[in-house]
Amino acid sequence: MENIKISVILPTYNERDNIIDLINEISLYLGRYIKKPTEFIVVDDDSDDETWKVVQDYFASEPAVMVVRRIDKRGLASAIRAGIELAKGDIIAWMDCDFSMPPYKLVELLQKLHEGYDVAVGSRFVKGGKDMRGLTDSPLAVILSRAINRFASFILDRSFKDYTSGFAAARRDIFNEIKIGGDHGEYFIEFIYNAHNRGYKIIEIPYYCFPRRKGSSKTGSNWTDYFKRGWKYIILTLKLRFKTKDKDGKH
Repeated sequence: MENIKISVILPTYNERDNIIDLINEISLYLGRYIKKPTEFIVVDDDSDDETWKVVQDYFASEPAVMVVRRIDKRGLASAIRAGIELAKGDIIAWMDCDFSMPPYKLVELLQKLHEGYDVAVGSRFVKGGKDMRGLTDSPLAVILSRAINRFASFILDRSFKDYTSGFAAARRDIFNEIKIGGDHGEYFIEFIYNAHNRGYKIIEIPYYCFPRRKGSSKTGSNWTDYFKRGWKYIILTLKLRFKTKDKDGKH
């Protein structure tokens, strides 16, 4: 395991105030505990604040940090797909870039893969985890996130709790079978569903989801914004459920 490269995919949009500190903190923790080569792939959707340029300039002499500036494409899921296509590691990890997901928890996710799991997920909704964003961000985000996750868990698999996590590490060969689809956070529902159906070993690791360190949220701030995105999560969950029933001949 010592020579296995880890690819950390960081999808960004207007995160210039967070991204440098995030990469440095991840490097610090992984270098201290994991002792494996790490590459960073920053996939930026042509940020207005030039996040892509900030990273390029700061890490100009660091070959382990790659920056992809996407001019004509947008979206969280497609950014992760782009990162996976470029990744050279045998282990692929990804997370948000606003410090809502603690960098030190990435170490624990990677250790679980070393123990034999195929996918390790940072979870707000298992024992020991918590969504703290309502303290300073919109409480509406927390409420709807929990509601969507309870719905998905009830419809698909009650043993899994955080279907919209987006904080994960997985073995590279999984993506030969499972492709990242969707537009935004709903991609994670399908990813976990497909991984579970194919028999991959999945574990959830609790973490505290904190309010973003700097900058403003991109997920919206009112019922209209959340409804526009939330319905995609609901529709996808139902499609996956009925698709299973069709295959089993039960519907």
